[in-house]
Amino acid sequence: MSSPGVFADLAAQRACWHPVAFASDVADRPVHADLLGEPLVVWRGADGAPRVMSDLCVHRGTALSLGRIHGDELVCAYHGWRYGADGRCVAIPQKEDPAVVPAKARVRAFGARERYGLIWAVLEEPRWPLPEVPELEAGEWVVVTAGPYRWRCDAGRQVENFTDFGHFPWVHPGLLGDPDRPVVPHHQVRTDGHVLRYEIVRPEAPNTDDFPVFGNEQAGLPERRSRYELHLPYTIVLRLGWGGERGMVYFFASQPVSADRCAGYVVIGRNYNTGQPDRVLREFEDTIFGQDQVVVESQRPERVPFDLAAELHLRFDAVAVAYRKAMRDLGLAAAAPTGISAPGLGGDGRLADTEIGQARCPSRPAAFLVAELGGTRPGTLVEVTVPGPRERPGQPPPAQPGQPLLLTDGTDRLPEQQRCLEPAAQ
Repeated sequence: MSSPGVFADLAAQRACWHPVAFASDVADRPVHADLLGEPLVVWRGADGAPRVMSDLCVHRGTALSLGRIHGDELVCAYHGWRYGADGRCVAIPQKEDPAVVPAKARVRAFGARERYGLIWAVLEEPRWPLPEVPELEAGEWVVVTAGPYRWRCDAGRQVENFTDFGHFPWVHPGLLGDPDRPVVPHHQVRTDGHVLRYEIVRPEAPNTDDFPVFGNEQAGLPERRSRYELHLPYTIVLRLGWGGERGMVYFFASQPVSADRCAGYVVIGRNYNTGQPDRVLREFEDTIFGQDQVVVESQRPERVPFDLAAELHLRFDAVAVAYRKAMRDLGLAAAAPTGISAPGLGGDGRLADTEIGQARCPSRPAAFLVAELGGTRPGTLVEVTVPGPRERPGQPPPAQPGQPLLLTDGTDRLPEQQRCLEPAAQ
């Protein structure tokens, strides 16, 4: 969908840590994940440490996540090529001497960490460290995970929904909010580098018999004391209290799968109700995120417009305003985001496939296209000469020589898939 304003810059977010899987889901077999439009394979080496690499065998483009783990190596399912943790191919079994491997036989390896029950990946040198949440690592609090919640929107929409106070009485009546007390209390947001900090004491609904998950014991109308840390671009640490010793920590991180797809991971720690079955909290989170998903996936555009003039903001939207401003100030949102739109692409400025901003075209190998681009980073406007007219019905018209096209994640790393970029139909 084409919309006015500024959107998330996926190329800039390659230098941020993002969750790609629950640690418990990565065991003795490789796991596929998508991050910022990049297909990844997540696996564990012989020492148990997580590894993250491009999910693409350099030989014939097979997904390495279909393979198996052998010691500290990942074995491709197609021809048995073996890759080390650094992405280098270390053995080609079809050769007389399998250890004699061409220098170009390697795939990209990325930064990986395991923390808070999640596997994290970063595609470039990280700008910032992961948040510090000692409650989740001390061993004294009970920790429960929920999700991942896969939504058809960008990660920014999912994050903003998590911090939106005004919707609780209407989307979650009786669970997170009270329709008889809809007024959002005043709160201020302080920007501290890439972290937004804010506190609020707000009305909440009493515990229900179905979901007795909160620690409120007030005799009167229940209130919740919430302290937020929003670590840009998509991670939130929320500490809850009710005036006593009971405490809860919500740790939420959204995985930007692509320009308009995301997956939310929830890790919850608490120092009360330690004997309560994990399923109670999980079912509560499933209910809340299910209610939110219907509403958020209806929003247009599917991506947060970081231009403050694109939507109407009121005083109680202070968090969203501060978030959108900080994302722009830190270069995490831009006017020509990866896979969304850019001026001069024809028609309304869209690429042929708005889902990831990429179109298939059998007329030219992407390897040849990328050779011309000279390794241009995704998200950059480049001028490409695409060969001449195609007669197939229903296809967009051919590009004119020199017409600017938007290079998207994936084009510079999947030569076997014969991809090219084309403008949308006029």
